[in-house]
Amino acid sequence: MAHVVSAPSEDETNIVIAILDYGAGNLRSVAKAFEAVGAHAVVTSDPATVAAADGLVVPGQGSAVDAMRNLRRLDLIAPIEAFVASGRLFLGVCLGEQIIFESSDEGDQACLGLLPGTCRKLPSGQKVPHMGWNSVELRSEHPLMAGIPSGSFFYFVHSYYVDPIDESVIVGETEYGVRFASIVARDNVFATQFHPEKSSDVGLLIYKNFAALCASRRSATPAAVAAGV
Repeated sequence: MAHVVSAPSEDETNIVIAILDYGAGNLRSVAKAFEAVGAHAVVTSDPATVAAADGLVVPGQGSAVDAMRNLRRLDLIAPIEAFVASGRLFLGVCLGEQIIFESSDEGDQACLGLLPGTCRKLPSGQKVPHMGWNSVELRSEHPLMAGIPSGSFFYFVHSYYVDPIDESVIVGETEYGVRFASIVARDNVFATQFHPEKSSDVGLLIYKNFAALCASRRSATPAAVAAGV
């Protein structure tokens, strides 16, 4: 099934999406994906740029230990927390999904704690890392998945998976030796274990939806923003 990514609206071209540079890589491909859907994205490690953005994306590849060390070194933890508290949209990608939970079994690492739960190593019996295309079964509807049917395939590269305490945050699940949460969301926090920027048109549609929601939130009343996505 073809997934058509429509042209951006004027509001979507006027917003600024900050892509956080904390040394975890995969930044330019994410920026190019937003450019492909007509949204303006900037790669930055500057807290002031983050604070002024309409949306924040935290991508990443590598270890949770290195990620949290770099976030602390660059003084980026407080800006992330402040951004999320403001009600603007946050999107974590791959490692960026894993570090939004409370902890990771990788190095017994404390993480950001934006959502309750931990990150666990994929079980033995499967090739690790889990690399390549796999399907995502949707458990609930979410605006960032608008136009994307359950069972769509996305591109994964990871050795750990998130294990939420609150199952209501699970939007999508994937099977790979264990059934794990490949999409999570609560209020203005959204994250995927897969890489939308490597997932063809269906992945670009997630970034398109994200940009559209960022634009609509900027023009929303404070009460509407506080009510969540």
